[in-house]
Amino acid sequence: MSRILVLVRHGQSEWNLKNLFTGWKDPGLTEKGVEEAKSAGRKLKEEGFVFDTAFTSELSRAQRTLDLMLEELGQTGLAITRDVALNERDYGDLSGLNKDDARKKWGEEQVHVWRRSYDTPPPGGESLKDTGARVWPYFIHDILPKVMAGGTVVVAAHGNSLRALVMALDGMTPDQIVAEEIATGVPILYRLNADTTVAEKRVLKD
Repeated sequence: MSRILVLVRHGQSEWNLKNLFTGWKDPGLTEKGVEEAKSAGRKLKEEGFVFDTAFTSELSRAQRTLDLMLEELGQTGLAITRDVALNERDYGDLSGLNKDDARKKWGEEQVHVWRRSYDTPPPGGESLKDTGARVWPYFIHDILPKVMAGGTVVVAAHGNSLRALVMALDGMTPDQIVAEEIATGVPILYRLNADTTVAEKRVLKD
């Protein structure tokens, strides 16, 4: 029984590069982001992974990352489920704004609270807690059963939707998870026990 779950944050996007709040906006990957996705695929291939199924969000930067990884793995025919539940946190009125401009408009402390608090959403947007409220049920009902059936499953998603999953899997507190960084294009491997607890966690860094 494998019970393997691999999480990968999408490669660098054009708006990551421009220091813009992205959220549910849909910019593409940069050249660096494309290479990060391919590199993630190569790392997984070196580890010998053969996936049974894949999940991603409805945003193209995560979908493209998954496609590039699967090309490197030679698994382009894999069944892929795309769902809005795995979308990035919605930044509401901050979406599309330069982070420095947002600090000038609302003040550094307020923007920091919106970005790094667990349960304070920006105007018109979601907090990390809100993001978890849609990610966790989807994970429990749709993704986890595939893993617990002995599958090897890959999820390509976003910094905050993955942060919500890591919080649940690692048993982290709100204070711990807001300080946790999820690097772009770096696979996080979980092997689960029969009771869904984590038997092993590895981060496949360079």
